[in-house]
Amino acid sequence: MGIQTAEAGWNYANSYAALPEIFYTRLQPSPASAPQLAVFNEKLAASLGVDAEALQSKEWVEVWAGNVTPAGADPLAQAYAGHQFGHFTMLGDGRALLLGEHVTPSGQRFDIQLKGSGRTPYSRGGDGRAALGPMLREYIISEAMHGLGIPTTRSLAVVATGDTILRETHLPGAVLTRVAASHLRVGTFQYAAHWGTEQDLRALADYTLHRHYPEAAESGENRYLSLLSGVVKRQALLLAQWQLAGFIHGVMNTDNMALSGETIDYGPCAFMDAYDPATVFSSIDSRGRYAYGNQPQMAGWNLARFAETLLPLLHDEEEQAIRIAEEALAEFGDVHYRSWLAGMRAKLGLFNEEDDDESLIGDLLRLMQGHHADYTNTFLALTFNKTEEMPFHGSSAFTEWLERWTARRGRQTEDQTASHQLMRNNNPAVIPRNHRVEEALEAAVQQGDYKVLERLCQVLAHPFAHSSEQAEFAAVSKPDPACPYRTFCGT
Repeated sequence: MGIQTAEAGWNYANSYAALPEIFYTRLQPSPASAPQLAVFNEKLAASLGVDAEALQSKEWVEVWAGNVTPAGADPLAQAYAGHQFGHFTMLGDGRALLLGEHVTPSGQRFDIQLKGSGRTPYSRGGDGRAALGPMLREYIISEAMHGLGIPTTRSLAVVATGDTILRETHLPGAVLTRVAASHLRVGTFQYAAHWGTEQDLRALADYTLHRHYPEAAESGENRYLSLLSGVVKRQALLLAQWQLAGFIHGVMNTDNMALSGETIDYGPCAFMDAYDPATVFSSIDSRGRYAYGNQPQMAGWNLARFAETLLPLLHDEEEQAIRIAEEALAEFGDVHYRSWLAGMRAKLGLFNEEDDDESLIGDLLRLMQGHHADYTNTFLALTFNKTEEMPFHGSSAFTEWLERWTARRGRQTEDQTASHQLMRNNNPAVIPRNHRVEEALEAAVQQGDYKVLERLCQVLAHPFAHSSEQAEFAAVSKPDPACPYRTFCGT
């Protein structure tokens, strides 16, 4: 019998398991030999309405390790497909299991997933396990994204399994407990369209509507067009937030695009230091397909693949269905750009709109790129009037730009105090700097010291506080041209 959940506040549901069985395989996680709780997210637990203290007990650590199944859980591995760097293939949860869903006291529904819990039918020869370092990295970055206000899956716990896994070398194993609005992906629909029936596809679309777009499910309009439009708009807003924060996902395959509008699957992701649209960190993205500047375009490409799966549901006549889909997809560019432009205005303390704003923003970005200026710290310097810290300070081009920006702020009805506060609210003091993340991971994995990671997460939880303790975390490490920073798909 599984561990009882009522005392801990868990309210399990299993709505995904009501879908046709083509979409999943039921199975139990593989046990860990000597599980130890590495980190636990008490704030997330509180927001879920569960007992954080109880969930850190020895009994519950066995759950997070995959050794014990909670009462009411119905573990399953989800099937999906995807275009990986443009190539379509069958995928699925190769090392993850959906324990079920938790319904909060307010009625919100969240997936509870174990990541690194062993082999599944979709493992494609892999061991189904995960290493401690990448799981801690997902914990750090996803919580940093949450602090920035960017929709994201979150991490409830990381458990060190006591087992060793083999990658390029022997590494300590771990299981991460991920909390998500759902794990429905563009790739889930690609799987249904390719290997399922139209009835399977319709069941999946109806489920997605009721879970994430209930207002569209109940409307009298073409609900599948409403689904497409809803996903397009959410992704446009999400991508604008990524770009404004300087976030680079690194592996924007269609299986890594969540239909809920959350950021999902923190593999080779990182935040940009020096502004350059061509920035790539992922070790496997040799051609820059998912470079910072390409992310909006690639999101549009992924959404086109989603629209293709919905064609049989949009209209009985294919030609008409294509026309309907193209009109919906056309919204992406406009929504994304308007959202990005509004965000950039806020970062510059601008409340109203003027025709020359696009030029003002573009000229600043070109200055930053030309002088290898740090993206985040450039906006911080403008916010706190520390322009002397900018690498292009004193140049004639920047002097001219500064005069234009000062005059622009002076033409709005809001005063300088309000403008400054707007900038404070939209320019983070800290981001998860690559060298700080690596420092925290090395201390935790190599030395068993989690204090560095805990302090980093505390600072990243409130990026707009602009507190004195955040100053050291804003510092940029000196890049090594001979050894540029690279990230890997360990998560």
